[in-house]
Amino acid sequence: MRILYHHRTQAEDGQAVHIRALIGAFRALGHTLEEFSLVRRAVPGPATPQGPGRFAWIGRVPRFARELMEYGYSAYARRPLVGAGRDFKPDFLYERYAFGNTAGLAAARDLGVPLVLEVNSPMALELGLTRGLSFPRLARRVESDLFRRAERVCVVTGVLADMLAELGVARERLLVTQNGVDLARYAYPERAEVRRVARAELGLAGLPADALVLGFVGFYRDWHRLDVVLGAMAVRALAHTRLVLVGEGPARAALEAEAARLGLSARVHFAGPRPHAAIPALLPAFDVALVPAINPYASPLKLFEYMAAALPVIAPDQPNLREVLRDGADALLVPSGAIEPLRAALERLSEGALAARLGAAARATIERGDYTWEGNARRVVAAVEELRR
Repeated sequence: MRILYHHRTQAEDGQAVHIRALIGAFRALGHTLEEFSLVRRAVPGPATPQGPGRFAWIGRVPRFARELMEYGYSAYARRPLVGAGRDFKPDFLYERYAFGNTAGLAAARDLGVPLVLEVNSPMALELGLTRGLSFPRLARRVESDLFRRAERVCVVTGVLADMLAELGVARERLLVTQNGVDLARYAYPERAEVRRVARAELGLAGLPADALVLGFVGFYRDWHRLDVVLGAMAVRALAHTRLVLVGEGPARAALEAEAARLGLSARVHFAGPRPHAAIPALLPAFDVALVPAINPYASPLKLFEYMAAALPVIAPDQPNLREVLRDGADALLVPSGAIEPLRAALERLSEGALAARLGAAARATIERGDYTWEGNARRVVAAVEELRR
């Protein structure tokens, strides 16, 4: 198939990883894809000179003006997007949803092709809770209208599918495509050697033989509740634990202060950010991987990467994660924000046999469920083929 892929993101974070990986998956399956975006990128390199720095000022304008600019992008992008489509002649337009953006819907109608809309979060709700919205009723109206009019809406969890169904999106238009991984990048024929090198790279060489390394990857904020992990570690029975944070984030100062208060500073290692391409080789440094908290509709990319790396995972016991995980079978699920259940799970995973069993089962779950980028690409193409019949 011929796919016109449209996105508005400037990010070099998990959004960019998702975009690049899915584009690569469509192409690996033999489809022809043309990318149309605000910020052009090479594959898989960084942004070109017209990249995020060119638009950094947007984050400094007043909130109401930023919202109007986000809506205005639709009019700005529609004509060149249609022009790209007329040159390329796609079978469908695939768009990563961005707040206020209706350019893809308008272009798809002009081109006479279906719109497949990828929705990773309900932005009107999410932005209303985070940065705030100046025109909340307009945001909800534009968003729900867009969701209802797309021929297919790819959502990252069944929980999010239920939320969109409540907004009036027909169930038959909803397709669940969880986050994915490239399984080959998380295979370690010489795991012991990879583990040794990874620990050296993260500054963990020379740890005691009985050390239990707890790992987290990502841009950590207060809501990730890494403070709860520190609270769980602060008992004699878990004195052998070490926490390693790969990444950076605004919660660092608070975490450093809490670690100092609990006498854990020597056991908490801030490894700093790494390019995403380096993460597969670093994950074997962990003994246990953590998802301390996540919002109720998300599909956390880090979870699938941890599982593909055959790591035992501790994650929140909530519906969006139970779509993938089974407590005691391929992960340990604990109430989010609760110190004692997390502490008990860590004590259980100090037993190597249980950790190894959960890690192997986690990898098997990824393989069995085809939680891969190519799996998602196949599901999208199958949905479009069904539309054409």
